[in-house]
Amino acid sequence: MDPLLYLGGLVVLFLLWIKVKGLDYVIVHQRWIFVCLFLLPLSVIFDVYYYVRAWLIFKMCSAPKLHDQRVKDIQRQVREWRKEGSKKHMCTGRPGWLTVSLRVGKYKKTHKNIMINMMDILEVDTQRQVVRVEPLANMGQVTALLNSIGWTLPVLPELDDLTVGGLVMGTGIESSSHIYGLFQHICVAFELVLADGSLVRCTEEENSDLFHAVPWSCGTLGFLVAAEIKIVPAKAWVKLRYEPVRGLENICKRFTEASENKQNTFVEGLQYTLDSAVIMTGTMTDHAEPDKINRIGLHFKPWFFKHVESYLKQDCTGVEYIPLRQYYHRHTRSIFWELQDIIPFGNNPIFRWLFGWMVPPKISLLKLTQGETIRRLYEQHHVVQDMLIPMKHLQAAITRFHQDIDVYPLWLCPFLLQPGRGMVHPKGQEEELYVDIGAYGEPKVKHFEAKASTRQLEKFVREVHGFQMLYADVYMDREEFWEMFDGQLYHRLRNELGCKDAFPEVYDKICKSARH
Repeated sequence: MDPLLYLGGLVVLFLLWIKVKGLDYVIVHQRWIFVCLFLLPLSVIFDVYYYVRAWLIFKMCSAPKLHDQRVKDIQRQVREWRKEGSKKHMCTGRPGWLTVSLRVGKYKKTHKNIMINMMDILEVDTQRQVVRVEPLANMGQVTALLNSIGWTLPVLPELDDLTVGGLVMGTGIESSSHIYGLFQHICVAFELVLADGSLVRCTEEENSDLFHAVPWSCGTLGFLVAAEIKIVPAKAWVKLRYEPVRGLENICKRFTEASENKQNTFVEGLQYTLDSAVIMTGTMTDHAEPDKINRIGLHFKPWFFKHVESYLKQDCTGVEYIPLRQYYHRHTRSIFWELQDIIPFGNNPIFRWLFGWMVPPKISLLKLTQGETIRRLYEQHHVVQDMLIPMKHLQAAITRFHQDIDVYPLWLCPFLLQPGRGMVHPKGQEEELYVDIGAYGEPKVKHFEAKASTRQLEKFVREVHGFQMLYADVYMDREEFWEMFDGQLYHRLRNELGCKDAFPEVYDKICKSARH
């Protein structure tokens, strides 16, 4: 009983401390306490429930039958909205805190919420080499199933909680994108419920305009109810080469060369200062050298970005063999490098051994419990942005990031941007190599001001014909937004499909200048 009494005494003292200091103070200044004691255990329960549920439904083959019922229910809700006079715009009923985006969408409170409870993998067709999934199936769920039967997605974005719907309606990228393009480019079909309640399937051949307009539309053309995505055979390991590079010009030159080499299945760069980076290139293989295996996904292993940095500090190259699924989710445990700001000692070996199996906390739970105070602090003193830049402007872009925000590490991920007629495509009619520059962290520049600094970056991106990922805070006005994105097809389809009364325009849904 003595240990229990001791534990009970500690709990009482802890609760008294919270009462004296106030819950807001603890959540803002000692957030790691709240995260470690409450959010990490809750995150584990969430994961176990969803993985067991997905496995059971797939094994019992009940997903397709349930899917048809859910689609009919969505159609019913849309038709009821029309009968009620179409007084408000519609949006999905999924709570805003459940999304991976750090943006808080206030439109959920004023729009008609259409409940869409669709989170299953419907079918894996190995003959056609496609997987058919519902919009709320996430990347952790998809890789767990596909890798277990020897398949994978050609482009599999990093974080477990990213959903198919978010990646289709927004965008997604991975270190294989220099070969396959963005997530939208591996999709072969979309199924949507439109503003009139009808169900439509669109592909490159069938309803082609809609197929091209859906990516980046953020749910403003219809409700996605299923997507068919290409799959490719998977191998057991990724043979990953680490190469530290110094000097900005050398970094850009070496990164471009690696990205243009199609023999590299994976290409990624982590830039730690203006003139130092580690460039990683990888290939899939079925065989691994036993003494070079690194199972980076094990809970006690160092966070991946810290492991990569060790090659820079030691100024040496290296080769490792990493299990495929662990490679795909290499940045998940530390949420890239964001977790170091939430749990400062999270990469400590003792913490990793004891509690690393519970990491990371769910981003959705972090959002739900952050409160208005933390949200405002993050907005003013924290940057989370992904800018898509033509590779030929990489050096100028990194210099601009350094001058405007000075956030490191920077994530460098190359991708092939294919010509098209949707919102995002190259300036000409030929495919072009781009790079995603991801900045996540606290800016080190003096007198940082979130709106002014981000607008400077946005202006540079527009000037080089680049694009800004729309999950982040966007400060452009409407004219600037449609200067960056091609809205010709998008606006035509909104008129033709009766979307103006049904859904907000994408700018009004995601840009800070339009939200109240």
